[in-house]
Amino acid sequence: MSERTTGASRADLVADAALSLLAERGMRGLTHRAVDETAGLPQGSTSNVARTRQALLELAVRRLAEREARVLALHEMPDPRAGAGALVDALALAAHRALTRHRALTVARYELALEATRRPELRAYFDATGARFRDQLTALVTGLGSTEPDRHSLSLIAWADGLMFSCVAGSFSARVPSLAEVRSDLGELLAGMLGRPRNTW
Repeated sequence: MSERTTGASRADLVADAALSLLAERGMRGLTHRAVDETAGLPQGSTSNVARTRQALLELAVRRLAEREARVLALHEMPDPRAGAGALVDALALAAHRALTRHRALTVARYELALEATRRPELRAYFDATGARFRDQLTALVTGLGSTEPDRHSLSLIAWADGLMFSCVAGSFSARVPSLAEVRSDLGELLAGMLGRPRNTW
């Protein structure tokens, strides 16, 4: 799962190791000592970067947001003028990546999301890191003519989250839908929101 690169900072090495541990062992397996071992760092290195468990979790959330931004390819999201079809293509590809090549990262996200329900201070941090994607999606559906962009962007995110959870940790985890299937489902959802037949895109 790690995406370490030459010249990565010590904080990034620690955060990547923490995300790997969360995916492999769950929240109970995340300790400073385990992070040191997984990252191949001298004992005590993780404590120097993130002294408390809360600090380590916040570091993992921040790194998660950075890596998921690359999975979602936010910089490649289309201009609304490209039409609804372009948005469906981009979102479907992002969701399919999360289900396949970056499945472990998705598992780590669910571990952190559940922990945030028990740690209000982590919840605030977790929600803030996701604002970039929510804001961008809201702007995109607004540009496509949505009459209720906040509600529609929430519905799109809820659909994607539901799909990913079902296919990673839920009752459909044994089968990953094809990119074409994800695109078809997403297209139907967006067409209903915009009130425009898909063949007019």
